[in-house]
Amino acid sequence: MTRTHRLFQLMTTLRRLPAPVRATQLADEMSTSLRTVYRDIDALRGLGAVIDGEAGFGYTLIEDAALPPLGFEDDELEALVLGLRDVTVIGDPALAKAAKTALAKITARVPPRQAHRLQHAILDARRFVRPDPPRIDVADLRAATWEEETVRFAYTDGAGVATTREVDPLGLVYFQDTNMLMAWCHLRRDFRVFRLDRMDELMRTGQSFRPRRVPLLREYTEILRAEALARAERRAER
Repeated sequence: MTRTHRLFQLMTTLRRLPAPVRATQLADEMSTSLRTVYRDIDALRGLGAVIDGEAGFGYTLIEDAALPPLGFEDDELEALVLGLRDVTVIGDPALAKAAKTALAKITARVPPRQAHRLQHAILDARRFVRPDPPRIDVADLRAATWEEETVRFAYTDGAGVATTREVDPLGLVYFQDTNMLMAWCHLRRDFRVFRLDRMDELMRTGQSFRPRRVPLLREYTEILRAEALARAERRAER
C-alpha cells in the first residue's frame, strides 16, 4: 500500500467510525502499526485536515480542507441514504462495506446542516428476510463482469443437481430474498440466471468475451421484458 493510498484510507476510516476513534482501532482497521497511525495523523494535519484529539484519547475529524462541499438537494440526500442503507442489507459483504464508506464520505463533504440530516435520517431500509449469504467472492464476480471475462463455477440447482458451468457474466440482480447472476451459459448455449448462494468454486478463466456483454445484456433484458408482458396479458385474459 502506497503512502498516499494509506492516508486516503485513514481519512475514510476517520469519517466512517464513531468519534473519537482510538489509534488502536485505526491500526486494526488499516492493518498497520500504532507508530504509523501517529505519523499519518501528523501528515494529514500538515496537509490541512483538522483532526482533534491525541494519543490515548482518540481522534475526531473536524474538517477536511482538501474536499469542497458537495451540492445536493435535501430529497437527493434522502434518496442516497435510503439507497445506500438498502445496499448494506442486501449486498454482499464487500458491497455492504462500500455502501457504509460511501455514506461516510458524502457526510464529510456536505454542508453541516445536511450532514446533520444524514446522521439523523428519517428514512431507513429493513429486510425481514435477507438473502442467503453467498459462498463465492462476489467482489471477484463483479470484477469479472466489468472486465467481460468468462467465469467457471460449480452450481447446484433447486432440484439438487450439480453441474460445472462456464458462463459469460452479464450483470447481477438483487431481489427481495435472493441475489442472481444473469449470464450467457456455454453449457446450455442460452441465457440463464444463477443464484449466488448456489454457486461454489468460482474461477476466472482469463477468456475475454469483450465487447459482447452490453449487447447480450440488452438482448436478455428484452427477452425477460417480453416474457413478463406475455404473463401479464395471460392473467388479464382469465
